[in-house]
Amino acid sequence: MAFLDEHKAKFDNLKVSLEAQNVDQLRSKANGGNTILFAYPPAEERQYLEHARKIFPSGEFSFIDVAGLFVDFIDSLGLERVEKKFRIYSATPHKLFSSGEVSLLELILQKITEADSNGLIPVLIRTGALHGTGIENINIMEHKDIMNLKNPLLIFYPAKTENGELYFLNFKPASRYRCKVIE
Repeated sequence: MAFLDEHKAKFDNLKVSLEAQNVDQLRSKANGGNTILFAYPPAEERQYLEHARKIFPSGEFSFIDVAGLFVDFIDSLGLERVEKKFRIYSATPHKLFSSGEVSLLELILQKITEADSNGLIPVLIRTGALHGTGIENINIMEHKDIMNLKNPLLIFYPAKTENGELYFLNFKPASRYRCKVIE
């Protein structure tokens, strides 16, 4: 029920934020950042993503599925190798997912810059898959390649807001720095 009541206003705010004159102002409002964080209840992710795919044409937007890239990352290294590395880096997962010959962070950044190079607005979806990887939204938003995109990065972000704080997946404090948050 909440989705039906709240989604229209949120998507209207998002559309306004993506208008050319507002995109030009994004960097000043987002502390130099180039990202719009679109927060929604994690339990309603399916409805929000379905609606987004209906209203944002593929000729203007590129939906980048982080969960799919996570699977690609595992496939590229092989499951046994990932399991072994995960045991080694369990206390420092960012070393497994953000560095090395193949990195999940690099796969994500590559897809984002590829979309931007093709004149499309990159949209990260299913970002809950990043939980436990050590990759935070701030790692993506503050990356030099993201800061230099022609188009803003739009991140669909399963989170709740409570007492002015943003909580990724409803429990993990999240950064609002370098982005405009639509909640």
